[in-house]
Parts: sequence; structure tokens; C-alpha cells
Amino acid sequence: MGKLFKRKEDIIHRKIAGESILVPIRGELADMNNIFFLNPVAEFIWEQFDGEKSLNDVFNMVIEDFDVNKDEANSDLKEFITDLKNAGLIEEAV
Repeated sequence: MGKLFKRKEDIIHRKIAGESILVPIRGELADMNNIFFLNPVAEFIWEQFDGEKSLNDVFNMVIEDFDVNKDEANSDLKEFITDLKNAGLIEEAV
């Protein structure tokens, strides 16, 4: 899990009425059909994708900061990354 990921630049992250959301911006318009709502763990992970922290670093931070066992954290992290990649929200950092 040494890969590095970074958030794509055309994604806006906002908190509105206590909800954390991701809104893709395509051209000059927001893609309102692809808004993503993040729970607190997902929001924490999203914020770590800065292109500098490895997946192993993010995994360890999740284990330290949230009440989750390693197997569940590993499975959830992989699934979340797959979802973000499939939606075009993150990319591997070089």
C-alpha cells in the first residue's frame, strides 16, 4: 500500500449544513448528477489524498483516529479508493 493518491483539481469539497460533499466541476459547470456525500471517515481519508501520504500512511492514520479494526479499515479503504477512482475524483500521484 505504498501508492500515493491526490485529489483531482476540478473537485470542490464543501461542508453544507453539517454535510461534507464533493462536487465535480466540468468546464464552468458543477456536475450536479455526481455529487458525493462523505461520512466523517471518508472525509478524513479524502483530506489525506495530497499526493504526499502513502496509502499505508493513510491506513495507519485511520486505525489511530477511528474505532475500527485493521481488516475492516483495509477493506473499506480499498473500496473507497476504487469508488473515487471510478468516479474520476482522485488520481495516482507520480
